Amino acid sequence: MAGKKYKNAAEKVAAQSEYDLQQAVELLKDISGVKFDASVDVAMRLGVDPRHADQVVRGTVMLPHGTGKTVSVLVICNEAKAAEAQEAGADMVGFEDYIEKIQNGWTDVDVIIATPDVMGKLGRVGKILGPRGLMPNPKSGTVTMDVAKAVKEVKAGKIEFRVDKAGNVHAPVGKISFGSEQLVDNAASFIKEVIRLKPSAAKGQYVRNISVSSTMSPGVRVKKDKYVA
Repeated sequence: MAGKKYKNAAEKVAAQSEYDLQQAVELLKDISGVKFDASVDVAMRLGVDPRHADQVVRGTVMLPHGTGKTVSVLVICNEAKAAEAQEAGADMVGFEDYIEKIQNGWTDVDVIIATPDVMGKLGRVGKILGPRGLMPNPKSGTVTMDVAKAVKEVKAGKIEFRVDKAGNVHAPVGKISFGSEQLVDNAASFIKEVIRLKPSAAKGQYVRNISVSSTMSPGVRVKKDKYVA
């Protein structure tokens, strides 16, 4: 988006105002000026200190209308589970061959699912996968013996999120081409799940602010009242 277009879009957003989620989404669709199908993201600033393990906010949520993105899935498992993974729609299935590829620098995949019995060997590439958000984890449902269920959920729109060092958590909730109601449903599902996961150790105001944005657009702040008691 050119600088002039961004400025024109920003002028339509009242910087200090908060909008109902429906209004925010409709405004976002109005100001999106890119020629491609931009991703729509929700960002939340939380009153947590992620340096403390008991204040880390991490989870998954099923978006009712999916992400609008084709997600590539690799399942790392023994041969006994390979057919199940392939039938469920996994794009790639293997074990030591893929671990070797990862050791050599390959990470061209969106989600990796693994069975518990291979995690010992997969741990060797944790330093490569971890920083990229690709390391399978039981808490996110990506370490499981039910690989078929895990693959189908990811393909259907299950996303994973985790608070960053600054206390922010964000996730993609669709494409700008989605209908307003679809984006509202997806965004609300994410917001409600983050709120549900409020750590008991978090003190004071948990949700500081919520905003929605699309690729290369200014953010639009969302009213918290409906979601925060």
